[in-house]
Amino acid sequence: MTGRILRIELRRSVAVGFALLSLVVGTALLLSATGLFAGRWMQLAIATRTMLVVLWPLTLAAGAWLGRRDARARVVELFASTARPRWQRVLPAAVALAATVVTGYVLMFLIGTAWVVPSSRYFPVTALAVVAVGAVSLVAAGWLGMAAGRAMPRLITAPALAVLGILVVGLLPDYVSSRNLVDPAADPDPAALLLNPAYGGSLHDFQTVAARVNLTQLLWLAALAGTGLLLAAAASRRSVAVAVLPAVLGAGLAVPFLPAGGYDAAAVADPGAVEPVCDDDGPQVCVARVHAALLPDVTGPARRVLAMMAAKLPDAPTRAIETSRVPDSGRAVRAGVSVRHAADTVVFDSPTIGSTGHAEFDDDFLSQLLEAPWRQECRDGRDDIDAYLFRLVAADWLAGQPLTPQDWWNPEERARAERAHQILTGLPEPEQRRRMAAARDAALACRPGDLLPILTTGTP
Repeated sequence: MTGRILRIELRRSVAVGFALLSLVVGTALLLSATGLFAGRWMQLAIATRTMLVVLWPLTLAAGAWLGRRDARARVVELFASTARPRWQRVLPAAVALAATVVTGYVLMFLIGTAWVVPSSRYFPVTALAVVAVGAVSLVAAGWLGMAAGRAMPRLITAPALAVLGILVVGLLPDYVSSRNLVDPAADPDPAALLLNPAYGGSLHDFQTVAARVNLTQLLWLAALAGTGLLLAAAASRRSVAVAVLPAVLGAGLAVPFLPAGGYDAAAVADPGAVEPVCDDDGPQVCVARVHAALLPDVTGPARRVLAMMAAKLPDAPTRAIETSRVPDSGRAVRAGVSVRHAADTVVFDSPTIGSTGHAEFDDDFLSQLLEAPWRQECRDGRDDIDAYLFRLVAADWLAGQPLTPQDWWNPEERARAERAHQILTGLPEPEQRRRMAAARDAALACRPGDLLPILTTGTP
């Protein structure tokens, strides 16, 4: 009997229609930015979670619309007079809504895999956990919406809940996180920020979401879904009070287990993502495992720059490897590449990844390859302006081309760079090589402040 009622709900209720709407909206938003996840499973999982900023309020409104169905048909008193318990009438509609919204969410993820499977060589299992958390959150949204629709069966309820969902899921977390941008001395983001079903943080390709964060979010959202279902089926004030307990207990247990610091603390290093994948048919070129599809694209430019180094630098580096450092974090993921690389190695950041999952080269990538001999992954990862100016001069010297002015230079910086380039190119070629080799030794020893003085005067 229950199965037959469920099939009727799927055929005649709005559950399927709302699920199709969320699938179309979510997929359109997801595919508008395929470059953010192409070729990378974890980035696809995070992108689908980000879509919850729109899908969660939409599902909340869908539940409210479905919840007011009895009142809209004016059969509330009729059903209340029957001997059948209320939960038996609510359950088929709740299951139908949950099944359809989860199916739509999973289909959106599967559509996104068309931009990942052809070029991906690394699959982190935690990506499935991130997707599972998003699916459970949609069930919670639908059931909470049903409870609100039954409690307040008015036309305004569904759109009001959609607006409230956007405020709570989308705008409020951004407001909390923006405090540190305005006030650097502010406390870290609270752990409660991670109760948000949408993932509002950034995640580097070398990172993953901590397992305890996924598990705690899953338990919290399951408790929230339980509260929504119990509220939708509640027939008395006592049952309403009992229905709230799962959400209260879930939040009380979840917050202590979530890390303080919000999304920054939730993102942890993924050693498997940075395991080197190398091409040894010539000077060795390596990329991180998560970027293995980029290896054929990177090998040619990297070997051309290695050849330039061999022609101009004494004891030139003989291999190029992608850095394992997460930008702006000062941390490196220790898997195949140490924090400070050897003298025979140059490191480079990943090039821009296009919508096909392959590299899209630009001037910045080629410039950083040319600057790589005078870079070192020092502990603090910071440079002064003199080090930047030196490397720009050094890159043009290595390429054998005139100095290339930069848009960000002010008149003083431009004058200093031009003077350094004139001094360098005005020296005999053996002295040029000696000074650039000495500057390379200073860079490898993490003395960026010595680079420009060595170029202009020959001494640190």
